[in-house]
Amino acid sequence: MDGTVLNSIAAAERIWTTWALRHGLDVATFLPTIHGARAIDTVNRQALPGIDPKAEAAWVTQAEIDDVEGIVEVASAAKFLESLPARQWAIVTSAPRALALRRMAAAGIPEPEVMVTAEDVSAGKPDPAGYLLASKRLGVDVTECLIFEDAAVGIRAAEAAGADLLIITSTHDHPIVTPHATLASYDAVSVHLDATGFIRLLPI
Repeated sequence: MDGTVLNSIAAAERIWTTWALRHGLDVATFLPTIHGARAIDTVNRQALPGIDPKAEAAWVTQAEIDDVEGIVEVASAAKFLESLPARQWAIVTSAPRALALRRMAAAGIPEPEVMVTAEDVSAGKPDPAGYLLASKRLGVDVTECLIFEDAAVGIRAAEAAGADLLIITSTHDHPIVTPHATLASYDAVSVHLDATGFIRLLPI
């Protein structure tokens, strides 16, 4: 979701900067580690003494729900999603459901019939559990799926799941080095269903 169909970098980094400063973390070092990961996993990675990780993650999540300023659609993402057959796509996000829905609404992104959020898995990305659960709910093998990713932990999760992978580069400030296919703009592809019902993305 974040970085593939909407851009919430500014909002997320505002909240996490406040949290990091409160706990004496080096913001410049810390911020690159937050993207694509569940809040609870990010908090736990810091191994801070004397805190309640669940309470800290809950604070971050509520702050993010309250602050959606600057959250925008990745260009043409909503139009692209609306062109997909409803039961053939899913969102797999490290955000809790309430936050995911809030950000999607702020960016004008349609809610999918299948959505896997932070509450649905016991292990977040880079564990592939979220992608495996989504493919199960879609009724297809994960190897028949194409996963859209932008963050390092998400890319590792997609690779571990065994799915094909497309890297969305719209929100990257610098070129990304990857062996996977990349897509800079949803305007560059069109959606077609083949005779077997599989979705094919064709260049425009």
